[in-house]
Amino acid sequence: MTRFASTQRVIFFEEPVFQDSSSAPRLECRNADGVVVAVPMLPSGWSPAQVLSAERRFMADLVATSGSVAPIFWLYTPMAFPVIDGLPSSCIVYDCMDDLTGFRGASPDLRKHEADLLRAADVVFTGGHSLYAAKRSLHPRVFPFPSSVDVPHFRRARRRCAEPADQAAIGRPRLGFCGVIDERLDVPLLDAVSAGHPEVQFIMIGPTAKIDPASLPARPNVHYLGMRPYADLPRYFAGWDAAWMPFARNAATRYISPTKTPEYLAAGLPVISTSITDVVRPYGEAGLVRIADAPDEVSTALEAIFNEPPASRKARRREADALLATMSWDRTLAGMVAAIDAQMAVGASDDLPATGLRVESSLGHGG
Repeated sequence: MTRFASTQRVIFFEEPVFQDSSSAPRLECRNADGVVVAVPMLPSGWSPAQVLSAERRFMADLVATSGSVAPIFWLYTPMAFPVIDGLPSSCIVYDCMDDLTGFRGASPDLRKHEADLLRAADVVFTGGHSLYAAKRSLHPRVFPFPSSVDVPHFRRARRRCAEPADQAAIGRPRLGFCGVIDERLDVPLLDAVSAGHPEVQFIMIGPTAKIDPASLPARPNVHYLGMRPYADLPRYFAGWDAAWMPFARNAATRYISPTKTPEYLAAGLPVISTSITDVVRPYGEAGLVRIADAPDEVSTALEAIFNEPPASRKARRREADALLATMSWDRTLAGMVAAIDAQMAVGASDDLPATGLRVESSLGHGG
């Protein structure tokens, strides 16, 4: 969105924040790297119907101020569709990053809203090839865009840098994970591997959500550092000996394409992952990520990493760098722009001119 914002006005419409029940509803806006972040501030205790009514009113006001060209609506979740349904638009984009129906606590209305959104959408993007395979028969214009990566940002991990204080005191070797700690994490696998390797320090960076923190392994060699800013991640990665993606294989991970895979590789780290489809292909098949589902397989992968000759590790990095060179966010942006421009040209009419992405407002909904 920051890249889109370099050429047009972008408003990111967030989930509501609930305040004191006596507070007046308002839309709070702030600038974040050129993107206007709009957050509905609503009284607590409101019914879902009241919340939706307020969100639609705020959205209609934003559309009214967008000028003579109707905005592009860009939705990351089908639950946002009722907010924009019926409002004028130049294009509706459904950016499907996950199969949200597989997540714990998913709304029972999710499937209905997704069916409505698929009927209304002009283009559909998917966050990986597994999702593309699942969605391509549901819409005539589906385009896969696997995770991109800011290579210069994460390459900083290959340089010497001051280590964060909360990690500096932890011993080595270190095996790190960065991401939301939720139902997608294979907790039994983490428990078994950390128990079997007391000499390895397991660094866990990220917030805990939708699972009881007490259910996580509480061992001296497992360290939960919490959520850390994106800007600081290379400093943490620089202090790891390898990265790990211990994802469970369940409904919530069936279609994921972890963004961390290319980020770990850009940082120059050896990577171990469970057999997530979009990690196995292409990273596992190319020998860039070691695939390990069982504790003994993880042990074998760790032994191979810790004993890998420097020449072999350098060769692996070169191969990873060649792949990462094709995965920039700028390249993804260009592909998305081309898909949207093509559809807007097809749908152009006298009262809704095709203006490509040079519209005055793009509206997204957080999820």
